[in-house]
Amino acid sequence: MATISMQVRPEDLSQVPKGGERIPEPGILVIFGASGDLTKRKLLPALFHLRQANLLPKEFAIVGVARRPLGDEFAADMREGIVEFGDAEEKDPKLDEFVKHISYFPLNFDDGNSYAGLKAELDRIGKEKNIGGNRLFYLATAPEFFAGIIENLGAQGMAQPEKGIAAVVIEKPFGHDLESARELNHQVNAVFHESQVFRIDHYLGKETVQNLLVFRFANGIFEPVWNRNFIDHVQITVAETLGVEGRGPFYEKAGALRDVVQNHMMELLSLVALEPPASFEAESVRREKLKVWQAIPSIPILNTVRGQYGPGIVGGQHVAGYRDEERVNPESGTETFAALRLEIENWRWAGVPFYLRAGKRMKKRATEISIQFKQPPLLIFNRMQTDGPCGEIQPNLLTIRIQPDEGIALRFGTKVPTTPQMNVCPVNMDFDYESVFGKSRANGYERLLLDAMLGDQTLFSHRDGVETTWALYTPILQAWAAKKPEVFPNYFAGSWGPECADHLLEQTGHKWRNDLGRKA
Repeated sequence: MATISMQVRPEDLSQVPKGGERIPEPGILVIFGASGDLTKRKLLPALFHLRQANLLPKEFAIVGVARRPLGDEFAADMREGIVEFGDAEEKDPKLDEFVKHISYFPLNFDDGNSYAGLKAELDRIGKEKNIGGNRLFYLATAPEFFAGIIENLGAQGMAQPEKGIAAVVIEKPFGHDLESARELNHQVNAVFHESQVFRIDHYLGKETVQNLLVFRFANGIFEPVWNRNFIDHVQITVAETLGVEGRGPFYEKAGALRDVVQNHMMELLSLVALEPPASFEAESVRREKLKVWQAIPSIPILNTVRGQYGPGIVGGQHVAGYRDEERVNPESGTETFAALRLEIENWRWAGVPFYLRAGKRMKKRATEISIQFKQPPLLIFNRMQTDGPCGEIQPNLLTIRIQPDEGIALRFGTKVPTTPQMNVCPVNMDFDYESVFGKSRANGYERLLLDAMLGDQTLFSHRDGVETTWALYTPILQAWAAKKPEVFPNYFAGSWGPECADHLLEQTGHKWRNDLGRKA
């Protein structure tokens, strides 16, 4: 298929605003579970990127909290992480200045008495650095510690301070089913008001995900055809080539449905399907997302598929099957692949199937949204189409690439030149972020951390949305748990998943798109 690259002229780029971002008020970011990989690989590099862009206040501090007695070693380790994972220069003077704002406080998460010491340390830092009383608590711990940490913060008066503003950022997974999510919401809201709670999904920090709203509502040519009259079906794929990467105990409890579908994929689906919000303020956007999820009827178990990878070849290397991974049950029934078909029963989308699939050890790493349009009612060119190089006329296809090569492509038909016949061949108009704007060092957490510090909840999950999506997927999880899979593993590592996933689409005359990624 031919590709037409989309270019942006220098004079167009000159009109892109270079400033206008608000800078948060001075405050202290407290990261619980700071000794884990997330802090070193994602959070601290993202914060340094914000510092480089002059988007952090001059008076700020970062306090890592974990159980190990790390002391000054913590700041040095974070510095190495910023260089390795944040593409920072080793001798950058800004890096040395940034690291001076990092400190560490050892604390046993279950020891309520230790939190008085933490409060005293934060007050000392605030007074010494003239920071004030603003606190942002980031929970990057295992989920079983969430409730205890929040309760202890409340007991020490750190959730509702006399001076300043407090807020809490909570990493996923937020519950493991509907009942646990409701209980966790109750525990959180007993201490923090909902306006203080930021349930984070790092997918919403990706530029292309945010650009979905701009693409739909800032371009007049797409929204008129963004409905059941013109769209045939929608596919959302989150494919990974990696296995569980040593996280066997975590993945045994999670599985693909909990790990990816209930959260990441439902967020992507909502941005594709929502109605135009009244504004891009948090309440308006969240309201429209919630309406989408509430319009999805119960998903029949027959419309779901699960799989588990066996041994295979990924990237030219032989890899083990899931049951042979480190710290995984050799008879595990945990799914590493999940696919399903659902519908949204509202005026815009009634009758349009949405297909979702997520899997590990797939043939290619790709996260994409594919929107296939209906064929014209009368394909007059089919009468003239010969057995040329292009074959059957293909429908228009809009592809939104989330990762790894972010961009947007539109497929349409064009006449093959220099032929007497009216042969129609598909071509792509392709916009690639890196080609136009250059390679970004951002990892997606920059936007989310900045918004949390500013108190902007637009890109974060509300408790109602979390409970609504869990209500959709808990019955599926219960049905899968009640009946163990007959054949696991059922797909080779390095493939596109089990055959039963193909049958799921064949029932409605569709096929999965497996030519994912940029074609240029």
